[in-house]
Order: sequence, then C-alpha cells, then structure tokens
Amino acid sequence: MPQLDTSTWLTMILSMFLVLFIIFQLKISKHNFYHNPELMTTKTPKQNTPWETKWTKIYLPLSLPL
Repeated sequence: MPQLDTSTWLTMILSMFLVLFIIFQLKISKHNFYHNPELMTTKTPKQNTPWETKWTKIYLPLSLPL
C-alpha cells in the first residue's frame, strides 16, 4: 500500500487561505457603505384611551383593610 504524500498540503492550504482572503477583500471593496449614518426619529401617534382621562385607583393587596 503506497504512503500518502502530505508534503504539499501545507502549501495548498496556505495558498487557499490567501486566495479566499483576496476574493473576500475584492467582494467587500465593491460595496458602498454610508460614511455618516444618522438615526431617523420616528414619531408614534398618540392614541387616546378611555382610562387616560379618568382617575382610577389601584388597590394593592397589602393595602386592603383586615
């Protein structure tokens, strides 16, 4: 049974990483990114609910008389 020659594996793996790095750099360099992104303020409309105009009292269980 012949012996597996692994002497070129390191060269192949390193060259693969180098090529992948170059390909990703070229892909990323083609994207247009915003230089100064600004936050947009969104206004939520105020909804009037019936309980906002009325006074309600909340009874806690500990404040009830014994």
